This record gives sequence, C-alpha cells and structure tokens, in this order.
Amino acid sequence: MDKSKSTTICDCHPIHNDIIEKVKNVMPNDEKLYDLAELFKVFGDTTRIKILHALSESEMCVCDIAVLLNMKQSAISHQLRVLRQARIVKFRKEGKIVYYSLDDEHIKNIFEQGFSHIEHK
Repeated sequence: MDKSKSTTICDCHPIHNDIIEKVKNVMPNDEKLYDLAELFKVFGDTTRIKILHALSESEMCVCDIAVLLNMKQSAISHQLRVLRQARIVKFRKEGKIVYYSLDDEHIKNIFEQGFSHIEHK
C-alpha cells in the first residue's frame, strides 16, 4: 500500500458539503467525546441507577442506602466510589456519618431526562 496516498474509509461521495462543514465546525474533539462516553458508561449499571434515584429524592448515608436496596454496605460503598470518581455524587461528613447527594443539578437533569425518554411513547 502506498502511504503517500490518502486512504478513504468511506466510499460515499458527499451530497451536502455545507452540512458536513457546519457539523465539522461544531464537533467536539475526541477527548471530550471520550469523556462524555465515560460519563454515560457510569449510568450503565442498575445498582448505580438505583442509588442515583434514591439520591435524587434525598441526601442519604451509606447504611440507609444499603438497607433501602437490600445490599451490603461494602457493595454500596464501591458503587458510590465509582460515582464520586465520575463527579456524579458528592459527600459531606457530619461527625462519623458520611452523607451522599447528587453532585449538582446537571446530574439530576440527566437522570430525569433519561427517565422522560424511556417513559415517552
């Protein structure tokens, strides 16, 4: 293969060059798209979704979430760690108790939009 020639992956011919250029000019870079994909991956676990639903209703401690979901505290703590690392939940300490809540309104909006989408018929 001659590397001096450009290789084309798609054998399609552009039909609407103006649209291609318009979209190309606003397309985020690959790093941002990767970060967004990683954010959405975090939402891809049922246990994490249950935790997020609980936290969308009220700030809660690990023990209360564990009781609510009928799971071990260690399993809840693991999932909360994943959610914290993705900046989806935040925590605050009050004495020895750690309370978790959604990180901000963006997370609540993402969660609510997801529900709205699946309930739309």
